Amino acid sequence: MCERTETGTEEIIVKMIEYSDGNLHDINHFMKVYGYARTIGTCEGLSGAEQKTLEIAAVLHDIACPLCRSRYGNTDGKHQEEEGILLARDFLQPLQLPEEMKERVAWLVGHHHTLTGIEGADYQILIEADYLVNADESGYSRENIRNMCEKVFRTGTGKALLNAIYLSQK
Repeated sequence: MCERTETGTEEIIVKMIEYSDGNLHDINHFMKVYGYARTIGTCEGLSGAEQKTLEIAAVLHDIACPLCRSRYGNTDGKHQEEEGILLARDFLQPLQLPEEMKERVAWLVGHHHTLTGIEGADYQILIEADYLVNADESGYSRENIRNMCEKVFRTGTGKALLNAIYLSQK
């Protein structure tokens, strides 16, 4: 259906778009997070396996949103984390990926709203990429964005993007 790139995430993207059942907001959101994650990971020099893990996690990070909307009436981050791990495991189960990669992706999905104890470049970059998109979609204040830049963002690329998009003087 589509050509593979170095990481081969295209098939997963197509499956996730199908899984999203026409919800344009969800599709656009995870595609933007994927784009930022791919860019930051590439610029930060992740290994091939780390990059692939990051990209898959970026595509799947909000997999629990439809379930959370129906079950809880909202997409609260903690509900997404709780429900997302099993949904990600189920989604990834039939795919030909190393088991440790599947488990890391599921773990990242289950922690993508937890801003403390961030370990691993893939986790850091997923947090940054999701925030870059959420800052626009949720209309975060400059103060909130500056605070995140100082306290949470760690990659040079993520900080540069955050500053260029939201904090540069125009």
